[in-house]
Amino acid sequence: MTPLLWRLSIMYTNWRMDKLWFRHRPKTSTFAILLLLFMIPLTGCSLLPAEEEPLKPPLVKPAQENYRTEPVVRGPIAQEVRGNGTLESYESDAISFAAEGGRVKEVFVRAGDEVKKGDVLVQLAVGDLDIQVKQLELNMLVAKGKLREAKLSENADAIAAAELQYEIDQLKYSRLLESLENKQLLATMDGTITYVAPLEEGSRVEPYETVVMLSDPKKLRIAFQVDTTSDASKIGVGFTAMLKFGDEEIAGKVTQTPSTAPFTEDDILKQRYMNHVYVESDQLPETAEIGDRTDVTVRLQEREDALIIPRSGLRSYLGRTFVRVLEDGGKVREIDVEQGIVGSTVVEISKGLEEGQLIILQ
Repeated sequence: MTPLLWRLSIMYTNWRMDKLWFRHRPKTSTFAILLLLFMIPLTGCSLLPAEEEPLKPPLVKPAQENYRTEPVVRGPIAQEVRGNGTLESYESDAISFAAEGGRVKEVFVRAGDEVKKGDVLVQLAVGDLDIQVKQLELNMLVAKGKLREAKLSENADAIAAAELQYEIDQLKYSRLLESLENKQLLATMDGTITYVAPLEEGSRVEPYETVVMLSDPKKLRIAFQVDTTSDASKIGVGFTAMLKFGDEEIAGKVTQTPSTAPFTEDDILKQRYMNHVYVESDQLPETAEIGDRTDVTVRLQEREDALIIPRSGLRSYLGRTFVRVLEDGGKVREIDVEQGIVGSTVVEISKGLEEGQLIILQ
């Protein structure tokens, strides 16, 4: 056999052997795969370290709860009503047009103006009233001349007729002149204008409608607004009031309350009297004037030696009034109490507590 044929024979034999091996190579069976999957967790368990038991938490003593407390003490207490007041005159005049109104022609004043008695404050339109007055003046002169002539004639009937005509013309003149004068609103006294209705030229003014408020600046009192549904409704005439002007504090007396206000038909005053308390003092600063403001404190009731606690220590629930008391050993106990005077920061306990007990604050 030639070398070439020998080599080709060897190559063919190797090719056949490779093909045969590839066709009959071992394949992994389904059973072997399942077995392998089953063994993995078992071997894994043996490879991982054994789990240790968790440590028990250390025993910790619970923290003691901290309370804010105040002792029950004895001391003075007062119930007060506080407000901010304004100085105003207690002698004021609400000026209005009487008998008849009309259309505004001109307003001569505004709030804060100083006026003298008789000054014109507001002028209404007069139409031709001034001409009619002049005509009646002329008629009176004519009637007076005829009366003189009748007396010279010594005719009794002529004299009576002339006198009657003169009286008629005089009555007409007086009434028309009064109507003309009523078209002017005049100051009734020396004083300060404290209110002017919002009027413009052509505005309609009704009879007895307050147009201007005129006040005497030398006769002053303090007015402060109150809530009549609160403790302020307990304020009475004669109660002491403290007035503070800057750093100066003076005493005064309540002279009028909503329940003692005088009757008035003026709607503005009526509304004001319903919710204002008035205080007067003869110690007002010399510089005090209408419009100045002052702090007002009216004392309703007071007690010098009372059992008192902070208001934040008093509790209410479903109609029950009680306090929480901290006793020896940290024990907390609830005690029903009765309250007395209620101050701005403290409250009187009239029943249920003793001096020295510790009250837990809210």
